[in-house]
Amino acid sequence: MSQALRIVFAGTPEFAAEHLKALLDTPHEIVAVYTQPDRPAGRGQKLMPSPVKQLAAQHGLPVLQPPTLRDAAAQAELAALRPDLMVVVAYGLILPQAVLDIPRLGCINSHASLLPRWRGAAPIQRAVQAGDAESGVTVMQMEAGLDTGPMLLKVSTPISSEDTGGSLHDRLARLGPPAVVEAIAGLAAGTLEGEVQDDALATYAHKLSKDEARLDWSLPAVELERAVRAFDPWPVCHTTLNGEPLKVWAARLGEGGGEPGKVLGASRDGLLVGCGEGSLLLTRVQLPGGKPLAFADLFNSRREQFAAGLVLGQ
Repeated sequence: MSQALRIVFAGTPEFAAEHLKALLDTPHEIVAVYTQPDRPAGRGQKLMPSPVKQLAAQHGLPVLQPPTLRDAAAQAELAALRPDLMVVVAYGLILPQAVLDIPRLGCINSHASLLPRWRGAAPIQRAVQAGDAESGVTVMQMEAGLDTGPMLLKVSTPISSEDTGGSLHDRLARLGPPAVVEAIAGLAAGTLEGEVQDDALATYAHKLSKDEARLDWSLPAVELERAVRAFDPWPVCHTTLNGEPLKVWAARLGEGGGEPGKVLGASRDGLLVGCGEGSLLLTRVQLPGGKPLAFADLFNSRREQFAAGLVLGQ
């Protein structure tokens, strides 16, 4: 092991907390943890600390939650920590050049895609939605641009036809932390060189919205099936049935086709719905006020609700 470094960690969600856990098991010193301000959550809208803040608190680490890193006072506070390196994982704040320049070895980021593909906010879900054959984690040296910095290390994993946004997230959350630990060792030893990204190959992973998870039955079934998997566990694909919301948690390609949105048949196997091309068999759904259920369980008790000829999404 090369020298122990003074590291500032910046991150917010569970994906980032997994990286912080791994760093706590190294000889490096975590001198402070930056995370987003507490946000209201749940029915009571109580202020909730982020998963990273909760983990930092358990280990007695100093936590800083500035609303921005663009002002001089926040930058002076960071500089006073004298960090050798800043490790940034799904932090959620833009780091201006003045911040990137503070640590002796700069700032590195663990990004959940094989850069330059899927720069931006939702790389995991966009990879599933696009039908990509693989995904991974890229550890990069940060620049002022969005996910544009030189790539230090990549690890990859195939995306299966069963993968959801959630399952791929969990796998990448296991792959990323050891890659970051390895990259830090290379940086500390001066043996790791960054590879410049080819901007011509870049794609952008737009932030997810509930609105785009509404199923557009005029699209091909193959696109809708991928969307159902990509948007599980959030924002969850949805449509309407008899004017009521219907969440679709799982689906597979059906046989044959028919009018977009039209119920072509229902059985214990699922609800068969026509699409712009082909058909989609809905196998796990959620009715208002209920919990997600295999369609077989609903079919037994509510057969009349799913009659052939009904049109979804009206």
